[in-house]
Amino acid sequence: MANISELEIFVTVVDAGSFTAAAEQLGVSKSHVSKQVSALEDRLGAQLLHRTTRSLSVTDAGQAFYERGALILEQLEEAERAVMQLQTKPRGRLKVSVPMTFGLRHLAPLVAEFLQEYPEISIDLDLSDRKVDMIDEGFDLAIRIGELQDSSLMVRKLAPATRYCCASPEYLEAHGTPRHPAELADHECLEYAYGRLNTWQFVSPDGDEHFVQVSGRLRANNGEVLVESCVAGLGVALIPDFMLGDHLQSGRLVRLLDDWLEWNAGVYALYPHNRHLSAKVRRFVDFLVDKLSPAPWLQDAAAQS
Repeated sequence: MANISELEIFVTVVDAGSFTAAAEQLGVSKSHVSKQVSALEDRLGAQLLHRTTRSLSVTDAGQAFYERGALILEQLEEAERAVMQLQTKPRGRLKVSVPMTFGLRHLAPLVAEFLQEYPEISIDLDLSDRKVDMIDEGFDLAIRIGELQDSSLMVRKLAPATRYCCASPEYLEAHGTPRHPAELADHECLEYAYGRLNTWQFVSPDGDEHFVQVSGRLRANNGEVLVESCVAGLGVALIPDFMLGDHLQSGRLVRLLDDWLEWNAGVYALYPHNRHLSAKVRRFVDFLVDKLSPAPWLQDAAAQS
């Protein structure tokens, strides 16, 4: 099989009408052009060109090979242009994994705005709190919230995030208000199934870590369920700030143990490591950074404090 270099040289020779002219166009020596054409003829077992000291003509076999070869080079050039356009102009399908509640509350409006701004991009949005396998499942991008584990994925922080220990006034009236994280062991605690089960971590004002073994009658793999259960007075929960909405301002929930920082991480975009990051991923991440800074939920929390 002829390689692309030999094919390009042969097609250029035919187009230019001579080895000398082809060599000048390609920026190589005339002898290199002659050797490549001869090697191609040897491999094909056919004479492609008639050579004399004064002229050059194409054989029947050479003409047939030229026509198909020129088409191949043209298609290859078109393929390269298409890929380069994908790298520079955002287009194509973007498959994104995002946690359920964050996606519904904060990402859905941004997705609508993004699609209006970039009409050649389509988005396949997977709303789920589960941890997806980005490579095996074909995701271009995942939004993750929390403290990230070491990963081979590329990471970009979109916004800060934290979690508050909360309960309803009704629950606190019935069961008392914990003043120290250790007291949570005696309370009904609502657990997130994808978190560290049965263990909540706190950091004291002095920076010391405290691990509390908790238990309760409700465990769920969706944060919205825990929020509503907490509002209903079923127990104490650790709730990300972006999920609180107006629950604090309305008094439906009360923040507890504010001197004990339980969790302080962020909202992150994760995507496979690729030296040539596609324009659709790059533009979407840039868009989210712009829209989530400053984070709207942090402004809400400041207003409710």
